Amino acid sequence: MIVLITGASHTGKTLLAQKILEKYKYPYLSIDHLKMGLIRSGQTDLTLYDDEKLTGYLWNILKEMIKTAIENKQNLIVEGCYIPFDWKKDFDARYLSQIRYICLVMSDGYISSHFNDIIEYENVIENRISDDEPDIDFIKDENSFYLDNCIRYGLEYILIDNEYDTDRFEL
Repeated sequence: MIVLITGASHTGKTLLAQKILEKYKYPYLSIDHLKMGLIRSGQTDLTLYDDEKLTGYLWNILKEMIKTAIENKQNLIVEGCYIPFDWKKDFDARYLSQIRYICLVMSDGYISSHFNDIIEYENVIENRISDDEPDIDFIKDENSFYLDNCIRYGLEYILIDNEYDTDRFEL
């Protein structure tokens, strides 16, 4: 099985991927690690600020890695924000039946009530190198964008509204 985990920044994608790895022993691939490897190695002229272009560039690589893993009957978690909302168009039924898509979305109420926790725990799995912290409006806007697009494309999402408990997640 392939598990695609996406969502806005600070929603706990990496934390959920780590929990699934620990529970099911599925390896995971951080799209951010792939992105940074390609940028730092000079394999692309794209930069950290080319999000829209990076999505297309990275997805062309990732979708073929996913197909290969399915063909080899291997499990894999792919985690990051560079998964396009129309991702299903790149797979036929034999692949789609092996892919679980999860988008993490925090409600406005959750963000308002837990903003300090969101920022405090942003480095719980990995150390982020960032010059500035996102503000509450940025996080709300990003989550609203992901929710709207999940609804528009008929994609599965997990709405984080009261508490965020990654230990209860089941495949």
